[in-house]
Amino acid sequence: MEIAVQDWASMLVRWVHIITGIAWIGSSFYFIWLDLSLRQRDGMPEGAYGEVWSVHGGGFYHAQKYLVAPKQMPNELHWFKYESYFTWLSGFFLLAIMYYWGAESFLVDTDKMALQPWQAVAGSLGFLAGGWIVYDLICKSPLGRNTAVLATLVFILVVASSYGLTQVFSDRAAMLHVGAMIGTMMTGNVFFIIIPNQKIVVDDLKNGRAPDPVLGMQAKQRSTHNNYLTLPVLLMMISNHYPMLTGAEKGWMIVALILLIGGIVRHYFNTAHTGASGKALIWQWPVAGLLVIALVLLVSIRSGEDVAAEDVVSAPQALAIIQTRCSACHAAKPIDPDFDAAPGGLKFDDIESVRKNSTRILAQSVLSKAMPLANKTGMTPEERQQLGGWIRAGMPDE
Repeated sequence: MEIAVQDWASMLVRWVHIITGIAWIGSSFYFIWLDLSLRQRDGMPEGAYGEVWSVHGGGFYHAQKYLVAPKQMPNELHWFKYESYFTWLSGFFLLAIMYYWGAESFLVDTDKMALQPWQAVAGSLGFLAGGWIVYDLICKSPLGRNTAVLATLVFILVVASSYGLTQVFSDRAAMLHVGAMIGTMMTGNVFFIIIPNQKIVVDDLKNGRAPDPVLGMQAKQRSTHNNYLTLPVLLMMISNHYPMLTGAEKGWMIVALILLIGGIVRHYFNTAHTGASGKALIWQWPVAGLLVIALVLLVSIRSGEDVAAEDVVSAPQALAIIQTRCSACHAAKPIDPDFDAAPGGLKFDDIESVRKNSTRILAQSVLSKAMPLANKTGMTPEERQQLGGWIRAGMPDE
């Protein structure tokens, strides 16, 4: 009996990551909706900022918010923090299993920087920690008091980091690390700011002290950041399934557009939750749509010329390229030590299997350089061009 330990570990941890991520995002979206849906009404308790009525599951719910805290703490208080913690922990373990365990294949790209696996892992950890530290310092600086300036600086931080990551790691790893860095910032907000501030408020109330309203304002600011970053980070974390998003030459521009699109879409929902209408809600979707078109055009523009029709290679020549550059992994018995079985079950043992999967080959090895992983087999630009020309020409035999 042979057990694919890495594959099983990846699957189980990914499952946990998805479950906890759904729980975290769900509670985050709910509380943002709740906060923005609050309304002032007569008869509310002293100190209450607003309330909202909702219906779900056959029953009615009545929620009230206190900007600082009620005069007396309830006997039972529900905290929302473990969803964030376990999303980050499971995500980090998944990063370690996929990108640290197989760093020489998934993390390192010797065409960019000839790193040893341990150096690449250290660099990864440095980006994750450094991103949080710089972000936190910006928020705590005088610049962090201005919402527009703060948003601009965080945008620049993420885009600049994405540029740096594409100069160091493989294309797939770079985009995923941008998402991981943002996810670390988001969980850092919960762990270092939101929950500690709330604990101080609770402790003040229990001991008869008046809570500082600044603590709540700080927590609210970080919670709002998390809300606006959620949609971009979701796409970045699944970007390895879509190689057109991971082009190193344009990686920072792709990240910039994803941040803008996700932020604008989120702004639409946040604005709608406040009860706004008219001009406040008519610009987000058209602008987001135009930015999506810009993103599609950006990733579709490729450098270099297509192979001329008379230079199209034959089927045997195309198969030779595939078997030389791709069959180390995509074979019945891969010789690449990082794989016990062909990734995705794709085996390029004959020309028919190549033709059957030509769309994937075109996307992964021609339109992007996602494959071969880390280009360990040394596929040349000319070979990518020849392979693409053969596929576009209808994959002729001769």
